[in-house]
Amino acid sequence: MVSKRAMLPPLGLLTVAAMLPAEWRLKLVDLNVRRLSDDDLAWADYVMLSAMIVHRDSVREIVARCRKLAKPIIAGGPLFTTGHQEFTGIDSFVLGEAEDIMPRLVADLAARRLQPVYEAPGRPELTALPVPRWDLINSRHYITMAVQFSRGCPFDCEFCDIIVMNGRVPRTKTPAQLVGELESLRRRGWKAGVFIVDDNFIGNRKQTKALLAELIEWRARTGTPMTFYTEASINLADDLELCELMVKAGFTRVFVGIETPSAESLAECRKVQNKGRDLVEAVKRIQSSGLEVMGGFIVGFDSDPYDIFKRQFEFIQNSGVAAAMVGLLTALPQTRLYQRLEREGRLLYASSGNNTQAALNFLPKLNREFLLNGYRELMKRLYEPRTYYQRIRTFMRNHRPGGARGRLSRAELQALFKSFWLLGVRHRGRLAYWKFCLTTALLRPRQFPRAIELAIMGYHFRRVASLL
Repeated sequence: MVSKRAMLPPLGLLTVAAMLPAEWRLKLVDLNVRRLSDDDLAWADYVMLSAMIVHRDSVREIVARCRKLAKPIIAGGPLFTTGHQEFTGIDSFVLGEAEDIMPRLVADLAARRLQPVYEAPGRPELTALPVPRWDLINSRHYITMAVQFSRGCPFDCEFCDIIVMNGRVPRTKTPAQLVGELESLRRRGWKAGVFIVDDNFIGNRKQTKALLAELIEWRARTGTPMTFYTEASINLADDLELCELMVKAGFTRVFVGIETPSAESLAECRKVQNKGRDLVEAVKRIQSSGLEVMGGFIVGFDSDPYDIFKRQFEFIQNSGVAAAMVGLLTALPQTRLYQRLEREGRLLYASSGNNTQAALNFLPKLNREFLLNGYRELMKRLYEPRTYYQRIRTFMRNHRPGGARGRLSRAELQALFKSFWLLGVRHRGRLAYWKFCLTTALLRPRQFPRAIELAIMGYHFRRVASLL
């Protein structure tokens, strides 16, 4: 729809690249953007590989190719930090956060005495991190750019591996440091959205508010049209001042882990920040401040009742969470969920990193086929055109659009006309689409651009649901 190759650039590799000596020649290959060629591998003295669990099979293919060409491999990132033991043929592993390891690794590379394992001694401070090497990518291939302000989350959800890798004490860059990274993007001509990839953007509220103050001043001084989105816990709804500052600083969306409307399941997974509150009302408070809520939902907890799919559907529709990202529970390595299920003898196989049909890597309490079939039906029902457009209307009634809307960019106009063809002519739901477009344009013209973006997003999710 928007003529891009990938959603986000590989921020981890861009950050590691910035820690390497300036005189070293570097080439970055993002496999979401293009294929890895034999010429790329022949060019390299060393291959540095970063991956998540979902990339496991791709990693094995790359390792086999490197071995044929006798290219040494250094591997790091989430996949290896929580499961490097399952990989052979890799010369060196970097486990944990790389900042405190890099000086030793660089020295060993220069001396050609690479060690088999480099393990982070602790949680590094982020205040000395360099600006990512944006010059190693073509930004035109991406929908949004990515930066990081903090690592870690103060909460202790049983299923989450963030606290395994990044800890429970949020560490932040300085506000000036992050604004400097954004300024470097602005000077390179970036004008579109930026994802602040923090585990929980409001984990350290004092530092977050200090950053927002600097962002507000920087945006006013430079006139940049950049907007931001991020991830935060639901207790954002308890601090409307913080919500207002985020909107003034250019934030438009926030991803929130809502997980489930079942109080018993929230207690089971220790999602304490979600317990004892009206979650629909909390979502609406965030929306009314001017932020769209993208929601994460999970099915498959031991405490889930038999009507969980009905309850999830009703919650999502009533709250107006248009981008509802629903997944089946999976036990990720080293999490407390994984350890509990292992003690109980319920683990079946390693997680694939895919939380759709390939999830449930354990014996669930509810019938497995019931969960898989219910999940498929829930996804199809949520993104059926009339149902989905009704959910967007609910969101728009709750949402207070902020700021004056400028003219549509060329890319936005292209996406609009492509949506007219794909959603309004080629695919089912065309009558519901045209009705949605016309009523929004007439009744809520300020919200029309975001409404079209959400319509396009719904098309993406319908395609996902059709593959389940």
